[in-house]
Amino acid sequence: MKLENIPSPIIIQDFITESGALYPSLPLSFTLSGLPLHTAPIVLVNHALTGNAEVTGKNGWWNDLIGDGKTIDTSRYTILAFNVPGNGNDSFIVENYQDFTTRDIARIFIKGIQALAIEQVFAIIGGSVGGGIAWEIIALKPNITEHLIPIATDWKSTDWMIANCYLQEQILNNSSKPVEDARIHAMLCYRSPESFKEKFQRTINQELLIFNIESWLAHHGEKLQRRYQLSSYKLMNQLLKTIDITRNSENFETLISKTKASIHIIGINSDLFFTPKENLETFQEIKKFKENVFYSEIDSVHGHDAFLIEYKQLDHLLAAIFKAETIEK
Repeated sequence: MKLENIPSPIIIQDFITESGALYPSLPLSFTLSGLPLHTAPIVLVNHALTGNAEVTGKNGWWNDLIGDGKTIDTSRYTILAFNVPGNGNDSFIVENYQDFTTRDIARIFIKGIQALAIEQVFAIIGGSVGGGIAWEIIALKPNITEHLIPIATDWKSTDWMIANCYLQEQILNNSSKPVEDARIHAMLCYRSPESFKEKFQRTINQELLIFNIESWLAHHGEKLQRRYQLSSYKLMNQLLKTIDITRNSENFETLISKTKASIHIIGINSDLFFTPKENLETFQEIKKFKENVFYSEIDSVHGHDAFLIEYKQLDHLLAAIFKAETIEK
């Protein structure tokens, strides 16, 4: 696998957000892996809330899915991934997280794609908020990709999602341990009651004399606090709350009717965050006016986080897209 080291980020100049905030110079860092740019089909991978552009390789957060000989094969594709500006992966910090919406990030990613002289990508794939950014990209640029693959996400933030993001925001703004406490709450959304039952069985941590579920949650809070900035958490939570391709725009059918891309919606049957019911409703709505839309589901007790856990199922669900392409090539 070839990993291209990019010496400096793309600089987006004079970017004005939807809210009217001006950013004279906005750095957009990224990674390229797999085959050299412009020599193979390009797959754009959008990271989730605490993720980054390092999607493959030793420390890649999706390295079970992306790599040499894997589902998204780096010996067949070029893999492009951007860091959401302000995600804490570089020195750029967003002071006012409310300046940005998910659509702003989609606009920034599109500018990055254009800066790399890319006219069209083979696929855009992302889980959770990364999938929400993917929906926003295709609403803005209907012909930018052949395949849209939103996983454990939707084209809009529901009232349930907004409510959870509101609680996260309250914790991040008011807690004495904001990152830790917000993460503890978030883990209740990312997993499921069945997942906790299977893992912990109401057992006790004999050293700390507390329930193992409590020590596990505390560990995740402390772990994130060590590596993640408060400003980044606030920004990414704001993006989760503001997914909506129809806001101040055309209606859903009008927007999605413009794209010829195949849309592959992947839900998770135990997802409490982006519920499968919402995913199915989206699929059924698109099916009324578009033929090349597909719905499939990961079967897992692990809730929203299953898109980071159930790699064998994802491999099976994505094989028809990525492995058929490699056979053709």
